[in-house]
Amino acid sequence: MTVPKGPLAGIRVLEFGQIAAGPFAGMLLADLGADVVKIERPDGGDDMRKWPPLVKGEAGDVFSENFASLNRNKRSLAVDLKDAAQVERLRQLCLAADVIVENYRPGVLARLGLGFEQLSAINPKIVYASVSGYGQSGPYATKGAFDVAVQAMSGVMSCTGEAGGGPVKCGVPVGDFAGGLYAAYCILAALREVEKTGKGAHIDCSMLGALLGFSALQTSEFFGTGVPAKPLGSAHPRNAPYQAFNGSDRPFVIAAGNDKLWNDVCEAVGKPELFRDPRFVDQKSRAKNQGELAALLQPAFSTKPSREWLAEFDRRGVPCAPIHDFSEVLEDPHVRHMGWVEPLTLPNGVTTKTVGFPIGISGFDFAIYRRPPALGEHTDEVYAEWGKRA
Repeated sequence: MTVPKGPLAGIRVLEFGQIAAGPFAGMLLADLGADVVKIERPDGGDDMRKWPPLVKGEAGDVFSENFASLNRNKRSLAVDLKDAAQVERLRQLCLAADVIVENYRPGVLARLGLGFEQLSAINPKIVYASVSGYGQSGPYATKGAFDVAVQAMSGVMSCTGEAGGGPVKCGVPVGDFAGGLYAAYCILAALREVEKTGKGAHIDCSMLGALLGFSALQTSEFFGTGVPAKPLGSAHPRNAPYQAFNGSDRPFVIAAGNDKLWNDVCEAVGKPELFRDPRFVDQKSRAKNQGELAALLQPAFSTKPSREWLAEFDRRGVPCAPIHDFSEVLEDPHVRHMGWVEPLTLPNGVTTKTVGFPIGISGFDFAIYRRPPALGEHTDEVYAEWGKRA
């Protein structure tokens, strides 16, 4: 199989990944051309292989589309980590690796002789990224961590949902993907340092830390005021009107984040007097009185369907958007134009779709050059190829 030459071509990655955070980091590297080999236990592999939707091939074998969405462009190597001989063979393979990505609980791989200290002793250039819920040390290091728990711990759930409502997690597993994104970013920085110094690094990437990093506006608000952020539904603590409203048929969003845009909103709804109302005279006042502001605007929005309001605000340059579900956004003309949705063939022959690498880089064309792997599909192949380098 011909592998496209991406910016990470020639980089070899061993991924000890389960579920989402580690596999997402590995896939980001694979999408850019790194040779990513996923290490899986032979009795079932990554637990996400069992997650629905499970689609059936002509021979009756099933494959998880969830697993496929995070494991394209990789190879799979099956290793029984309870078998000392297999672990030793895998350790030798680590001599050929540039990067290790793992999201086991802290200490698990070290007990097998596959921790950073052990591997860096035989491969000083190794970049070893450990992705975990809470980090490799500290009072929570050994706590189990799924995305919802870290969202709760991080404060993200405290400012998500409707005002006065119960706790609501983000519908997308932001903890997992924030952790994976930070890990991939730091891996590239560490590889740059290897080029300069010949010395690898251990990256301690926690989902909790990643979510706190993503929450810069909310944490800075607390540092400045001493008051923690609260849920506001679709509204914003410092801007208004900057939220969802209901058209006569369905909701839509506008984001009038400055005085000019606020004036455009007033003109669009036929209420120019609101622009001079002292309650809404500046951004701070509008944010403070946004409940009253929304109550004055909503009756006007209820008179027309959302598409007419969106056309009007687009004409005026006011940021606005329909509230899509995934069936709508994946068929959106802009998404089609950008070419983000790609066909994907599964190991059982089923053809489906996936969202590919969504960032453009000049001189590089993203491609799905390897379908998601069947469990252990490349075990012999990888040992044969990488063994030559080790």
